[in-house]
Amino acid sequence: MAFTFAAFCYMLALLLTAALIFFAIWHLVLPEYLIHFFFCVMFFCAAEWLTLCLNTPLLAYHVWRYMSRPVMSSPGLYDPTTIMNADILAYCQKEGWCKLAFYLLSFFYYLYGYVFILMSCTRIYTGYVHHLVHVQFVMMGEIFSKMKMAWLH
Repeated sequence: MAFTFAAFCYMLALLLTAALIFFAIWHLVLPEYLIHFFFCVMFFCAAEWLTLCLNTPLLAYHVWRYMSRPVMSSPGLYDPTTIMNADILAYCQKEGWCKLAFYLLSFFYYLYGYVFILMSCTRIYTGYVHHLVHVQFVMMGEIFSKMKMAWLH
C-alpha cells in the first residue's frame, strides 16, 4: 500500500511539474519568433548578407513551426494535452537543444563581429589622429620656414 501511494505521488508530482513548466514558458514562444524576425530585418537593412543567410534557415523553421502548430484558441505553440507524449517531448527537447546550440554559436559570432569592428574603428581613428598630427607638424614647419626666410631677408 505504501509503495503504491509513493508511486502515485511521484507520478502526480511529475505531471504537476510538467504542467507548471508548460504554463511558465508557453507565452515566450511568440516573442522569441518576433525578436528573431526583427533581428533578420535589421540584418537585411544593414546589408549583413552572411549573417542574414545564417539566420534564414532558423527563421524559415520558425515560420513553418508556427504555421503547423496545433489548432488552439490562443496563439501558443505547444498543446498542453499532448506535451507529455513521449515522442513529442523528445522532439521538443531535440529542438530546444539545437536552438540553444544555434543561439550560442550566433552569440559568439556576433561578439567576434563586434570586437572586429571595434578594433577596426580604433585603428582608423588612431590613423586619422596620427594623420592630423602629421599635417599640423608639416604646417608648423612651413610657417617656421617662412618666418625664418622673412627674418633673414
